[in-house]
Formats: sequence, C-alpha cells, structure tokens
Amino acid sequence: MWSFRIIAIYLLGSITCSFGQSRADLIVVNAKVYTMGADGQTAQSVAIASGKILAIGTHAQVLKTKAKNTQIIDAGGRAIIPGLFDSHLHVIRGGRFYNAELRWDGVKTLKRALEILREQAQRTPPGQWVRVVGGWNEYQFAEKRLPTLAEINEATGNVPTFILYLYGKAWLNKAALTALNIGAETPNPQAGLIEKDENGNPTGLLVAEPNAFILYSTLAKLPELTAEEKINSTIQFMSELNRLGVTAVMDAGGGFQNFPDDYAITDSLHRQGLLTVRLPHYLFAQKKGTELADYTRWIGMADAGHGHSAHASGTGYGVAGGGENLVAEAADFENFLFPRPDLPPTMPGQLAPVIELLLKNKWPFRLHATYDESISKDLDVIEQVSKQVPIEGIPWFFDHAETISEANMRRIKALGGGIAIQHRMAYQGELFVRRYGKKAASAAPPVKKMLELGLPVGLGTDGTRVASYNPWVALQWLVTGKTVGGIQVTDQDNVIDRFTALRLLTSGGYKLLKEDAKGIIRPGAEADLVLLSRDYFSIPEDQIDSITSHLTILDGKIVWADEPFASFGPQKLPVIPEWSPVKHYGGYQTE
Repeated sequence: MWSFRIIAIYLLGSITCSFGQSRADLIVVNAKVYTMGADGQTAQSVAIASGKILAIGTHAQVLKTKAKNTQIIDAGGRAIIPGLFDSHLHVIRGGRFYNAELRWDGVKTLKRALEILREQAQRTPPGQWVRVVGGWNEYQFAEKRLPTLAEINEATGNVPTFILYLYGKAWLNKAALTALNIGAETPNPQAGLIEKDENGNPTGLLVAEPNAFILYSTLAKLPELTAEEKINSTIQFMSELNRLGVTAVMDAGGGFQNFPDDYAITDSLHRQGLLTVRLPHYLFAQKKGTELADYTRWIGMADAGHGHSAHASGTGYGVAGGGENLVAEAADFENFLFPRPDLPPTMPGQLAPVIELLLKNKWPFRLHATYDESISKDLDVIEQVSKQVPIEGIPWFFDHAETISEANMRRIKALGGGIAIQHRMAYQGELFVRRYGKKAASAAPPVKKMLELGLPVGLGTDGTRVASYNPWVALQWLVTGKTVGGIQVTDQDNVIDRFTALRLLTSGGYKLLKEDAKGIIRPGAEADLVLLSRDYFSIPEDQIDSITSHLTILDGKIVWADEPFASFGPQKLPVIPEWSPVKHYGGYQTE
C-alpha cells in the first residue's frame, strides 16, 4: 500500500489564485482527501471557488479562504476522491432508454430477478414492453444459471418482453412474438430459434449471434418513450451515475445512435445547463459502405478540435472525434459465445481513407478491437496512413484490447496512442476461459504490461448493454481479478493495486485525451469531487462494489447528495412515466 502524508499546498492569507478569486464558495472540512496525484498526497480539507479547486491542506490553512457567504460542509472524516471519468460508456443512447429498462445489474439471485420481472410486467401498460437490457449474467446469481423461456413466460404473461444477455443472446417471450407477428408458420429468423409447444404454437424466441446486429435492430424497433420522458430519462441516468461518483464520461457512440438526430436530448440539456456529467462524445459510423461519406459530412457539421477536450468549464460537451466504430469491416465485436472473427481482406481499403480523413482534419479517433489479430491489421493501416498524414499530438486509442500482445502495445506507443480498457471480463470471464483457457484469461487485458510500457490507459465500463455502468464493479474486478461470479480469472501477478486502478478511472481518461494534469485534486484543477460512502482504500476488496457517493460535485456545484448530506444537494426529479422500472427499483440493484 502506498503511503499517505498530509500536505499543505498553500500558505494562504491574502494570496490571489491564478483564476482571480481568493475566497471560497464552498469548503469541505474534516475529510480524508485523496488527491490521486502521482506522489499519493492526502489532505484534510478542500476549498472551491468559481468551479476550481482553490486550496487543499489542513483545516486551518483551508479555512483561511472562508468568506462571509462560504458554504461549509463537515465530511465527518469520510474519504474524498476526484470525480470518476468513465472513458467508455454509452450514456447518450442509454439515457434515452434508461427509464424504460428493468435493471438486473447487481441482482443476487435469479429468483429475485424473476420476481421483479413479474412485478414490472404487471405495471407495464398496453403498447409498451418489459425490457431487460444487459449489465448482468448468470454467474452473479446464487443459482448460477440463466432463466428459461418457460420461466420468462410465466413471469410476464401477455406483456411483450425482451431480455438481452451480454452481447449476443436475447429471449423474446410468447407475447413478444405475437407483437412482432411471428406465428406457427414463421420460419426461424437468422441466428434465431423459435421454441414451440407440443401443438406447434410458438412459445418464445432465443436469438444468439456473434455481432449483436439483429439484437440491437430489434431493440431499435421497440416502443420509445415520449420526448418529455426521454429528457427525464437522461437526467435520471446522469443522476444515477452521479450517485456512483461519475462526473465525466467519454461517450463511445453506439449502434443505432444516429448523429445528429439522436443527440437532440443531450444537446437540449446542454443548452439549458442541465447536464450533470462532462460529456465529450464520439461519432459512431452506422452503415456499412457509407462510413467515409458519413465522416466527411460530420466533419462539416462539428468541430472536434474543440469538442475533444473534457477540461472546459461547464460540462465539456461536444463532439470528441470518430469511433468507436470507424468502418464495419474493422470491427471484431466480441462475443465469447462464438469463435474469434477474422477481419476481411478488404478492410484496409475501407479503413485507410477514414483514418486519413480524420487525421487531415485533426479529429481524434477511437477504434473497437478485442483481439490482437484485429489490432495487428488495424495498426498496419494506421502506420501506413501516418506516414502520409501526421498523427503526432492527435488523441487516438483502441477500445477493449483483451488479448493484445506486447509487440502491438509497443507499436501503439510509437504512434502516440493509448488503450481504453473495460471490465467486460468481469461479466464474460467464465465464457472466455471456456473458449480460450485459463492461461489466455490470466492477463486479459494485460493492463500491468500496458502501464509498464508507459502507455496511456483509461478505465471504463462499456455500459449499459455489454456490462454494467457501475464503475465500482470495474474497480473491484481490476484489483481482485475476479468476475462478478467470484471466479479468479486474472492471475494474481497481473492484478493492479488500488491506487493505480483508481488513477485509471480518474486521470486515466484525461491522459487518453492528452490532458496529463487532469483528474487529480490540486489548486487550479476543475472542482469535480466525490465524497464516498466508504473509504475505497480501507474496506475489504470484495466490498468495493458497494461504494456509492454521499456527495458529488461537478464544476464546483453539488449535483448529487444523499443522507447525511441530502440537505446540501439539489431536489431529486420525480421519475416519469409512472410505470418506469426506475421509479420502483432504481438503477443498480443491491439485493
């Protein structure tokens, strides 16, 4: 464990800070402030002014910044860390649907999962569906098994239901087949199997496919919330992230997330000053064969040269660049239920002009790649294009990289790139081991080697469909090497210490954006802070996933507070519609 020491940054008195204010708007005292600087410094108190950290140090030193109207909060000895920065989360898409989705994230038993499925079916109105959309697996349940179609039908009755499992499997109940006009004479759809009773009548549909296109396209056809409900839904999802200590997100686009139409909700919230996370976002190519045309058009519509920065005062909202899908042929969408896909030989001819276009316009980019074989082919293209168009100084990185080799890590470093990792192995580790073996899983992804080589690395979740959006599950996975089912997948020699892991989820995302001094608590930095419910550095490692935020501060403003600090926070917005699962169960579950 790294050593902590109390420091005094300022000998405060009449000092005027560089941003022009020497008196605090807000001071938090009696805390253990983990600055998350490289030297592991801590402090007792922190002062905030004009959205920036004004001072940190002892109580006496920081209280010298107090003015007549300064708000004082006593932390009661609790831990404070920088706001969490999820470098891969589909929050814009997820926000549009959050209020319509029943979360099995964190549910401990299949019995409980089926109970809340039944309850939700009873309150879901005609014309709407019950939908469970990712963030769970069978190994988190005490029963260690998946639900059956019979159990799903029994729980949901005549209410259409769609249940998504990881990245490549879904169940549709009997009522869903009726709603989709799938009858006794309907042939099995591509990658699907219609189950039937002894009389040949359909009882449900199981769809399993490598790349999730059919699953996501089916989801896109389900009834949507109203515009008012989507606004409320997005606010509720951001509030849920704030509850977990998230203050910044790099949104990775996503399938069926069309620019600019599907960004209207967050555009509107940004204009109204209602975003409660910093939200730089990437544009994800949607249609095979039109990617170059799409990026050419988008470059004319957005200025990623400014949008990529997450450091600006306010929410840092704007287009950050291209990806995570740049061209369909470069995507090796992971699904460990199926064998590794091979990228087609035509891929370089598709990817090269898109990379060239982005670099010429100084657009950052990110590229989805699970397997080392795919990364090798992608790097061949990037290296070739970079010989013609400068890549130096432009933020770019791979997402995922579970099986990346040291040779390819070195190639990425030579090109000035980085890697954004996620905790997909916490949810798919058992499946990975079954297909590729324990040795292959022992360092998947090889985070320790990435750091040893000096690569910029950011940690994220890839919520909401592939894994849960809960960042503390990601941290617990990273420091224990265990799946949500408690299985040791990562070898102990490859797990990461708590301090290093947390830095990947605070300053790590900023390093991917080439903002090396962000995500730490120091004078002059953005005032994004989290007052934790439990001290991350002292609780047992198997309880890290239970941590939440008592108080979340974004840009110097309190955006989330619960007991015993609820009086300091904003009033919570009621959830709509009335039947929303979020209204009745919240988001991440704890039972």
